Amino acid sequence: MDLLIAPGLTWVRGALREGLGVRLRDGRVVSAGPLGSATPDLRVHLLMPGATDLQVNGGGGVLFNADPSPGGIAAIRAAHHGLGTHAILPTVITDAPDVMEAAAEAVIAAREAPGIAGIHIEGPHIAPERRGTHDARHVRPLDERTLAVLSRLRAAGVPVLLTLAPERADPALLARAAALGVVLSAGHSSATAEEAQAAFDRGVTMVTHLFNAMPPLHHRDPGLAAAAILSDAWVGLIPDGIHVDWAMLRLALAARPRPDRCFIVSDAMPTVGGPDAFTLYGRRIEVRDRRLVNAEGALAGAHVDMLTGVARLHRQGGVPLESCIAMATDAPRAAMGLPPLEIAPGTPAGSLAVLDEALGFAGWLDRLL
Repeated sequence: MDLLIAPGLTWVRGALREGLGVRLRDGRVVSAGPLGSATPDLRVHLLMPGATDLQVNGGGGVLFNADPSPGGIAAIRAAHHGLGTHAILPTVITDAPDVMEAAAEAVIAAREAPGIAGIHIEGPHIAPERRGTHDARHVRPLDERTLAVLSRLRAAGVPVLLTLAPERADPALLARAAALGVVLSAGHSSATAEEAQAAFDRGVTMVTHLFNAMPPLHHRDPGLAAAAILSDAWVGLIPDGIHVDWAMLRLALAARPRPDRCFIVSDAMPTVGGPDAFTLYGRRIEVRDRRLVNAEGALAGAHVDMLTGVARLHRQGGVPLESCIAMATDAPRAAMGLPPLEIAPGTPAGSLAVLDEALGFAGWLDRLL
């Protein structure tokens, strides 16, 4: 059966377009073109591919570090899928080596499951003084044990994102990781601007949650943040209005030579789609006034999902909606070398997110028909 959908706005080929009709047959897109005088079966406000989130620590009450298993991954992805995210990189943060290894095996086992786009290993190869909520007991330089995990993942065809402090990594080991096809990201780092640029020259192509877990911008000591903004590297941002002030976020976007190389991440913890508290390294983490904090009140991850981030970035951050959607869809996929999700012939309706006029997630298109 054919169905004609008439979105007020449709994300097509990297732009928001008005006046289109999206025709479906057997649950898949057949065409997307001018609606003209045709009478649609359904009108919606905005139709876009589901978001891709490159930094998902948890969701639905599950922390990946605490449950590095296919079942844990499924629960985390289900929580985010229920909020409009189509694909995720389950993210394992600094922990004992066997936790990283278990997380890698879990992602290999879950690789063919819907919406599992790879793995993000955030730490343990970070700067101790920029570890944030990461456990200092497990921080260590990049080593052969991690290289073995990276090799295992890449041999299994799993896309891998590795966040580390490049100034603390052996350049030869960095080169080996890059040669495996691992996407290297500078984060939780005290790198100077010069050290950051050297890392970009050696194959680091990304920066993790800009401004967070790195030295602040300083007019005589620009550091990693300034080097990242002025580089061609892909740059991630947490769009909750808490981790980065909106003015600083707009400043970074305006200063970039390649503003299209910015993307957003949730940095979500188990409270997203789950209870308002969980345990990390044996310590209670809870939501207070929309902030996810530990007992001392320090930030410990984020309590936001991707489409809420899109809405906040646009409505509170003042960023054009077209840019916000690109930062949640096309940009993160391009940063990881993943093919884009497009509203094009063959696309399943179940991968297309519908947003209402308030930019809230209204549901997946197939469930609204």
